Amino acid sequence: LPERDRAELKRRKLLLELTLKSYWIRKGSAFSTAVARPETELTPEMIATYVPPPRTPRTLPWPWHDRAMTPDPSCRGSWRQLPFKPYNFSSLGLPPACGHLHPLLKVRSELRQIFLEMG
Repeated sequence: LPERDRAELKRRKLLLELTLKSYWIRKGSAFSTAVARPETELTPEMIATYVPPPRTPRTLPWPWHDRAMTPDPSCRGSWRQLPFKPYNFSSLGLPPACGHLHPLLKVRSELRQIFLEMG
């Protein structure tokens, strides 16, 4: 349709231009059928949990009994395999729950309320 005809049809309100958007949705690399909630905090139990790496008789350190109780730090802690929720550093914190009226201000507000009720 030429531009001149299109403008004429729009002026007479016989033509309406619409923008249609379409999306292609595919499975990504993190697709899963189970919903897993990411961890929000790192607890001492997560750090202390020992997850031993798979070992074969060839990969056992020699002497194996010396290092059996002190695992390699790279394989300590179950938190390394867990997904964590990203921190939102721009969010505002909770308002502090502090601040009280002075006792004399409380008495003054009570007296004011009494006088207002009296008229």
